[in-house]
Amino acid sequence: MNAVRMMIAVLMLLGSSGVVLAEHPAEQLVQETTDKVLERLKIDSEKLKADASLIYPLVEDLVLPHFDFAKMSQWVLGKNWRQANQAQRDEFTDGFRTLLVRTYAKALLEYTDQSLRYLPVHAEDDAQRVTVKTEIVQQGGPSIPLHYSMYQNKAGAWKVYDIKVDGVSLVSNYRSSFTTEIRNSGIPGLLKRLAEMNQNAAAGEENSGG
Repeated sequence: MNAVRMMIAVLMLLGSSGVVLAEHPAEQLVQETTDKVLERLKIDSEKLKADASLIYPLVEDLVLPHFDFAKMSQWVLGKNWRQANQAQRDEFTDGFRTLLVRTYAKALLEYTDQSLRYLPVHAEDDAQRVTVKTEIVQQGGPSIPLHYSMYQNKAGAWKVYDIKVDGVSLVSNYRSSFTTEIRNSGIPGLLKRLAEMNQNAAAGEENSGG
């Protein structure tokens, strides 16, 4: 999934909903996160203009706790996860998390007003996996379907394990590109490539003053 689509995805947590009250705990979590992020962006707006790196604590505090990066990493690697040793798994999970954090942080800094429409959550009361379906409403253009796949962990908390933007799965998209990298240069090659991607992103931020 390219950076633009990832930026659109994060806007799901930023768009002004204000249309319907959530009836399912997973949807309620999304709406509550929306309110908290908007409030922090408003409060810290001047600080963020002066120092864009302050966006990272905001992402860490409010957005990332609701994602299961271990599960996402395992699913992204697919069968290659079993071939990786524990050290490689840990390194990949950390690198993949860093990649998504930087993408999300950039999306937050480039946030512009969007509106979000929540669709009903169809699930049994005891369901442990649900899909929170939303649509990003664009002025003068078609709405963009944005679905968050979520599950309830053993502690009872709802966590995101995949995102679909306009029908494109984040997990499936990265799995495809990473599988190609592993096929060409093995798991060590993927880890090296992932580290380079994060290093280049960090260098770009420093050069731009971010």
